[in-house]
Amino acid sequence: MKKYVDVYKQCMYSAIQTASAYRMNFIVSSLITLIGNILFPLVTLLIYRAGTSFPGWSLYEVLLIQSIFTMSSGLSSLVFGGLLWTTMSHVREGSFEVILLKPLNPLFYIVATTFSVESVGLFLGGAALFIFSALHIGAISALAWLQFTGMFLAGTAVLAGLSLMMAAMSFKWVGNSRISELADSVLHIGKYPLPIFPKAVQAAATLIIPVGMVGYLPASALLGRVQAGDFIAILPCFIFLWVGIWVYRHMIRLYEGVGG
Repeated sequence: MKKYVDVYKQCMYSAIQTASAYRMNFIVSSLITLIGNILFPLVTLLIYRAGTSFPGWSLYEVLLIQSIFTMSSGLSSLVFGGLLWTTMSHVREGSFEVILLKPLNPLFYIVATTFSVESVGLFLGGAALFIFSALHIGAISALAWLQFTGMFLAGTAVLAGLSLMMAAMSFKWVGNSRISELADSVLHIGKYPLPIFPKAVQAAATLIIPVGMVGYLPASALLGRVQAGDFIAILPCFIFLWVGIWVYRHMIRLYEGVGG
């Protein structure tokens, strides 16, 4: 275990050093990533300024959901952001065999070497919006903060599991570069209050592909709106991550070289 910790720390250090050496590239990349993810809060602001709203949710409560979603996305991208494209690139070029020959778990090696420093800007941007929104929703109890922490980590596990599943597809379906767009379409559900969707969508977003845990449920915890049954949704999140890891490792065994 110590070997893996030391390797990951060294990879993080190398990524930070690279970002320091190419500061302008780091700044521009971080800004582009951040700008691309703050469009939804701006749309939400325009919706409320136009006199419409999401029933039962104030502007700052919806912004709270979207800020938590952005923070979770930033944290997931920081650790797993390069997994899909790196796996796909190695499979296409026929260089994944080199990774298999290294004295490390292949999944760990790719995750460690693709540590995405640029995603720090996305996380910090989400954190700034989170603080701004939280200051406008009233006092938050210590229990609410504890519930929020558990649900936030569960939501991040969902994003990690989704990244693993998409990357795993590359071993057999090399031309799947558009799969991330499909995943983004599903994830958009997590940026809004779940009660505005049909019951079937709500059930799917909490138990099957638990994207509701990425933004809505952690925000509900801070707002004191969670029910006892909502905590059941935490379990599917970590099952989703476990399935993602299992699928990725299974697909490695099915890898047959260039072109899948």
